[in-house]
This record gives sequence, structure tokens and C-alpha cells, in this order.
Amino acid sequence: MAQAEKIPNHGLRKAITLRHAVALYVSSVLGSGILILPGLAAKIAGPSSLIAWLLLSLASYPFAYTFASLSARSPRSGGVYSFAREGFGLRIATVSAWLFALWFIAGSPAATLIVASYIAYVFPMSRVGVYSIAAGIIALAFLVNLRGIRFSNRIQLGVVVSIALMLVAAVGVSAPSVHLENFFPLFPRGVLPMGTAAALIFWSFLGYENVSNVAEEFADPDRDFRRSVVISVLVIGVLYVSVAFVTVGTNAYEAGGSVAPFAAIFSRLLGGFGAAGTAALALFIVFGTANAYTTGIARVVYAAACDSGFPKALARLNPKTGVPDRSLIMLTTLSMLMLLAYYFFNADLETALLIPSGAAIIVYIIGSLAGIRLLRDNSWRRTLPWGALAISLAALPFVGMLVIPAAVVATIGYIYGSLLRRSDDRTSEGLAD
Repeated sequence: MAQAEKIPNHGLRKAITLRHAVALYVSSVLGSGILILPGLAAKIAGPSSLIAWLLLSLASYPFAYTFASLSARSPRSGGVYSFAREGFGLRIATVSAWLFALWFIAGSPAATLIVASYIAYVFPMSRVGVYSIAAGIIALAFLVNLRGIRFSNRIQLGVVVSIALMLVAAVGVSAPSVHLENFFPLFPRGVLPMGTAAALIFWSFLGYENVSNVAEEFADPDRDFRRSVVISVLVIGVLYVSVAFVTVGTNAYEAGGSVAPFAAIFSRLLGGFGAAGTAALALFIVFGTANAYTTGIARVVYAAACDSGFPKALARLNPKTGVPDRSLIMLTTLSMLMLLAYYFFNADLETALLIPSGAAIIVYIIGSLAGIRLLRDNSWRRTLPWGALAISLAALPFVGMLVIPAAVVATIGYIYGSLLRRSDDRTSEGLAD
């Protein structure tokens, strides 16, 4: 085993309680995917997409448990980055940090474009208008996070309660329009498309690692991590499967296309008011996700910068708010540039989702391996990191060639980490002399 390295206390504020943890989990996981992926997965695999939703709902627990246990064991800012640093050293940790950055930079614009497409479904607008809304959501998440973790926590809690209520209402309104014949044939295009749908659905269950990124800011991590995970897995699983069920059962993915199945459902039932309601739901959900990930991944960049895994200039906390403001600025700026790239290259939504999914799955592989190495639970739960690893490895091939950007960034991160290690070694030798 790589020798554990002492990781400094970064002085971040301890302001996260159980309810804030559940809000962060739900908003991190129950994000943009619920708006589009039930319809997109059903387009690809038909009713068999429901099987993928059920399996991944169950499979999410090993991920949630692994990351929560690692965080409760040693609550440090940076999450998987810190676990990889302890388990495998700075090179692999730096790889995970760079992949986190790619995940956010490529994924945040994709997520905000989803809500923009919902709003455009209700209020027709130009392509420039759609991208302007996406940019506005990214900017708003940046401004909320700049105010500090306490302010962000309050906003997040209100957003999550609103999301849960609106989703329950959506499922309830849609239920009378569910027809049994829409679930058959179960495999209209064979079994293989279900695997492709599962790779896309995997995006919907990313987020359990994000709360680990702010572990150092938990008031009582030993008590609240595991409790919040159990509550969150149950809430998220029920909501996801319910939404997927009514999307297939009402045939909404055919009526409104794969872009906005909820808008199609409500437009059919409630007219223009229903479509406007789904646009509001989309805005709440995607802002909640953008806000949660801006909070979490800024801490990853900050923690890595403290170790020189990113430029040292990013290793700064705002003296008034305790926020890693330079990390926030870097991530937001690059996300905006990626949004421009999507615009000019006319990237389709599936591509925009699969690029960050490739980065996220590799991060999950690193986190699962760290869990296998570091966790010493003698109960059956010791097998859960192995389960998380198996699921991640199974999902990776379905990303296809779009895993290449993540592989390139991982390689650059490894080289950067290797140069960092050599520099540290030379410094140590100079001090010894």
C-alpha cells in the first residue's frame, strides 16, 4: 500500500448538517438527467429502459456507501482526490482532480442546455437565446457559491424541497394517462440497446461522490454521512423509477421527443400552463445541480492546488467567506468557454453528456479502487467497493470513442503529477543536503 500522506486542514467552515447533506446528495444526483434521460433512454431501448433504471437504482448504493464511508473515516476536502492521494499517492490523485475538472467543465454546459431546451419548448426562442439561458444558470451558480457555504446551503435546501414536490405532482398528474400496452414489447430493438441506455442513465446516478468533496465542512461527519446516504438513495431511487415509469407508460417520449417528455405530458393534460410548469421544474432542478457541483468541484480544485496538482494560485480561500474563489472563477470561466465550443461546433446533447460521463466513470473507478484499498470493514459491506468497481468498468465501454477526451486529460494529469513528484523529490534531496 502507498504510504498515507498527511493532508492539511484547509480551514473551510463546518456548516453542513444532516438536512443540508441530504439536500446536497439529492440535488447532486437528482439533476439534469431526470429531465431528459427517461425520454432519451426510452427512445433508445423502449420499455426495457425501465429495467436499466431499476438496476442502476439498486447499484447506486455501493457507490454511495463507498464514498460516504471513506468520507466519514477521514473527512477531508476534495473527496475522491483525497482518497486517491492517501491510497495511491499524488500522481493518481492529480489524475482524479483533472478528470473532476473536465467532468465539470464539459458537464455543466450540457446540464444547463437541458433546462434551456425545456424553456425553449414552452417559449420558442432562437439558438442564441437557448445558449444565453444556459450561460445565465452557470453564472448564477457561481454568484451563489461566491457568497459562501452557509448561503449556498440555504438556497440548496429550498431548491430540493421544491424539486421533490414538483416531481411528485408530475408523477401524480401523469399516472391516469399510463397505458399497459405502452410497456410491450419489452425489448423492441433487442437487448443491446438497453446497455447503451444504461450508459446514458449512469449519468443520472453520478453525484454521490460530490458530497464527499465538501466532507471537511460537515459539522458531524461520523454521524451524518451514512444516515444521509440511506435517506438519499431511497428518495432518489423512488423518484427516478417513478418518472421513468410514467414517461414510458404515457408514451411521452414519442409525443414530445426525447428532449422534453415532461413538457409533452403536461402540455397534453394542462395545456400551456402545464408546459410552463415543467420549464420551472427544469430550472429548479438544473440550478440545484449546477450549484451543488460548483460547490463540490471547486473544493477538489482547491485541495489539489494546495498540493500543486493545479497551479498554486488556485490554493486560496476568500478571507471573508471562506470560499475557494479562484477555483470558482477558473471552473466557471472554462465552463463558459466550453458552452461556446458546443455552440460553434453544434454538438448534439448525447455527445455533450457522454464526454463528461467518460471522465466521471474513470473517477468512480479510481474512487472504488481507493475504497477497496482503504476500507477495513469486516462485514459484508466490505464487498460494496468491489461492486462499485464492477459497475463502473461495465459502464465504461458503452461511452465508446467519446471516452477519448477523458483519457487524454487523465494522461496529461498523470504527466503533471509525475513532474510534481519529481520536483518534490528534488526539493527533498536539496533540503537533505
